[in-house]
Amino acid sequence: MYRLISMLFLIALLAACDSQSNEEKEIEKIAIDLKITRFDKKFATVNSGNLQALKSEYPYLFPERFTDSMWIAKASDTIQQELNEEVGKAFIDFSAEEDGIYALFQHTKYYFPSFEIPHVITITSEVDYRNKVLLTPDYLFISLDTYLGKEHPFYIGLQEYLKKNFEKNQILPDIANEIAEVYVPQPESKTFLAHMLYYGKILYLKDRLLPDVSEYDKIGYTQDELDWAIANEEEVWRYFVEREVIFDTDTDLYSRFLYPAPFSKFYLELDAESPARLGQFIGWQMIKQYMDKNDVSIQEMLTTNSETIFNKANYKPKK
Repeated sequence: MYRLISMLFLIALLAACDSQSNEEKEIEKIAIDLKITRFDKKFATVNSGNLQALKSEYPYLFPERFTDSMWIAKASDTIQQELNEEVGKAFIDFSAEEDGIYALFQHTKYYFPSFEIPHVITITSEVDYRNKVLLTPDYLFISLDTYLGKEHPFYIGLQEYLKKNFEKNQILPDIANEIAEVYVPQPESKTFLAHMLYYGKILYLKDRLLPDVSEYDKIGYTQDELDWAIANEEEVWRYFVEREVIFDTDTDLYSRFLYPAPFSKFYLELDAESPARLGQFIGWQMIKQYMDKNDVSIQEMLTTNSETIFNKANYKPKK
């Protein structure tokens, strides 16, 4: 009997792998009209002689409330010039990122055919780490000065949990996150469960949009942090169950377990060892199990309410 079960499991696994392989082949055929503009380089050369031409070409990047003299002063500012220099050194060649963005848009177009390919524009933003990537219906802005490497002097004084994701390998996950937020409906209730699954849906979409990106990069962990989350998944879930927080509507739970922070807040000695956002991690695993156990499309999953997913996932942490 054991051998039979093992064989059936292997057959199912091979069938799933074959299906995924065929899906990737279909995705590779999708043609994308990708346009990337290195506006950071263009602004680095701005002066009184070419400012008007640049404003005419990119009016949406020059708010009218700022005068020409202010733009010239900004371009001449030593801090802006340092940003230009450091970004120029870090991103001499953008071809690897361009290839990754192209593949990401192919995957998005496959799962969401109505997705309109935005014009990608790279900028500097004086290290505005709260808006590293910004997606609009027409444009995708990438602030390259927020991806210079966690040890870069520009980031001195910022907390480590923020700086660890100021790396080039976070560009694609950050873009995928912006795209996922377009398609994942806001939580239908204030329960901790609804918000866990909201982030779980976003992370699951990132799985599908970025199949070649590591799991720790997709969630913004280090490898050690992901290892900790996996090793302690059962204990974290037991804590949520025993403290009866799953259906709790206390918004304090969001900052404790869902939002960026140095660590998760169980109010136990292990807090300092734990990565932040463990509620997101659990929501992610729950969505994975729901999709494995139910024959539903991604679109159906996205619109399914949290209690239905909770009941049909029959989530059990890995031991």
